[in-house]
Amino acid sequence: MSRELTRRYRALAADIDERALPAPDQVRRRADRRARNRAALGALAAAVLVAGTAVGTQIVLAAGPDAPPGPPAGTTTISPSAPPGSGTPSPSRTAPAPSRTPGVPTTSNQPPASTPTSVPDRAFFVLPAVNDAGTGNQFLPGPVLPALCGARPGETQIVARRARTLAFKLTGASAEAVPDGSYRHSVTVYRPGRANDALRELRQAVRNCPRQDAPNAPGVTATQRLLDGAGYGEESVLFEIRTPYRDVNGDPTGGDEVHLVRAVRVGDVVTVLWEQGWEDSSTDRTQFDADSRRATEAIKRWLS
Repeated sequence: MSRELTRRYRALAADIDERALPAPDQVRRRADRRARNRAALGALAAAVLVAGTAVGTQIVLAAGPDAPPGPPAGTTTISPSAPPGSGTPSPSRTAPAPSRTPGVPTTSNQPPASTPTSVPDRAFFVLPAVNDAGTGNQFLPGPVLPALCGARPGETQIVARRARTLAFKLTGASAEAVPDGSYRHSVTVYRPGRANDALRELRQAVRNCPRQDAPNAPGVTATQRLLDGAGYGEESVLFEIRTPYRDVNGDPTGGDEVHLVRAVRVGDVVTVLWEQGWEDSSTDRTQFDADSRRATEAIKRWLS
């Protein structure tokens, strides 16, 4: 064995001899101390677990059975800020669109389903064969009333309108004779309750326009006035338009050319018969009244 190895063995022996082993009672006391420390730590952990369970139970009981579960222990919850007084947002619901009937007001500006939304051919009267001039009907756009100093009575709250022009002959006229007159005949459907407003506006427009320049006749004055003509429909308005007869040069020849206009209301429908003449003829009152009745009866049959 080398000297260096011998020297190291000796140094190790000397070091071990200096470290005395503990006595048996010291070893037992150290073991008992470690066991007590472990028992104390276990009891402390159990106490913490019991306390946490009790606190969680109190929170759940206080919140009630319907409360949503809270976040897990040790979790930090951050709620988004909301403006003061705002409630919990709820999913938006789109209300179903109300059914819409064409031409019916809602506040809809739509009339109820019972109000007609169009004017059929049967809403117009048919001339008797003896009065038929053979020219037929012409459904054309255009004014349904004569000019009344710029007023436009009955032009609001309209649902539907149709107008025609037709010529007629008086009873007893020959087949070769020219027409004795012509009508501008219109049927207008108004929103509920507005047809009587249209007739009221028409009466007022005639009162407010007793005189005006005759259309297409410079220097000629036309006069308008209301006439008695009740007994048609639920209510009616009758007025006349007078212009002086003139020769081809426009000079007065004496007397007046007279044309009649009658508006008749049946429910929410107004039919207007405006006699416009033919080659400077005036309205024949007997024929005009008879055709006014035919126009009224056609509306009643259509609406019935």
